[in-house]
Amino acid sequence: MTPNLPAPAAQNHAGRGVAISLTASVLFAVIFLIAGLLPGWGAEEIFGWRIVLTLATLCAILPFLPWARAEARELAGRVRRRPALLLPGVLAAGIVGVQLWLFMWAPLNNMALSVSFGYFLLPLSMVLVGRLFFADRLSPLRKLAVGAAAVGVAHEAFAAGGLAWPTLVVCLGYPVYFVLRRKIGFDGLPAFAAELLLLLPVGVFFILSGPHGPASGGGTEGLWAAWSIGILGGVAMALFLLASKWLPLSLFGLLGYVEPVLLVGVSVLLGETLGWTAMFTYGPILLALVLLGLDGRRTAAPRPRPGRGA
Repeated sequence: MTPNLPAPAAQNHAGRGVAISLTASVLFAVIFLIAGLLPGWGAEEIFGWRIVLTLATLCAILPFLPWARAEARELAGRVRRRPALLLPGVLAAGIVGVQLWLFMWAPLNNMALSVSFGYFLLPLSMVLVGRLFFADRLSPLRKLAVGAAAVGVAHEAFAAGGLAWPTLVVCLGYPVYFVLRRKIGFDGLPAFAAELLLLLPVGVFFILSGPHGPASGGGTEGLWAAWSIGILGGVAMALFLLASKWLPLSLFGLLGYVEPVLLVGVSVLLGETLGWTAMFTYGPILLALVLLGLDGRRTAAPRPRPGRGA
């Protein structure tokens, strides 16, 4: 439960938390869909607009969130005291930049299902990362979840002749990002905004040099869609982090599985197909996620989970 709140207030926070977590997942799926419906736009140009407008949106939102202001002051103070923290911060920005670009690139290049599968595997890869880097103990349910996921991954690798590289980038890249942020204490929305600030020059370059940039003579067709990706990205991240503050750890983790399901649906809408053999891949993965959810409800601690930042 949300700490230090009476039961009715905690229930109200939890109810609002569920609503805004689901809204954030839907917004991420909408971003994925819009990116796939922008033919003639390069992933780099869309990525540039997402960086610029997501950062602008967060700058408009953060001043109105007391907890975000406190986190921003703490972040700035830590960097002033230890400027060397900027180096791992730059590395984290680079990793999340690749993830944001891939999220724009995949639906434009018939790789949306591969990215979606990576997001399905992410909770399981995080379990393994916790075991390896933070000495987390694997409960019997978590061991069963890892085993079930291994069956699904093995089938996918056998059927496709190996896991697609976008799948590996998501399910292996994000854990590195999370571990790095946790080690240096750069969790939270202000840290994500700082990462976007570091990526801003790259984003501006992609906009100016893209097929719709000022020097290209390209038209403005699709410009509003590209802008909406950036704005929705900022709103979705703010909602995601707010939900992490209001929800119990187990419930927040369960709701996190909504997004990959929606991404698979978007992939199908964009023209990719799932054969009947996909049940041997996604069935064990879904079973693993259910087992993780049951384990989370059984062992959850009454503290909020840090946000993912991308």
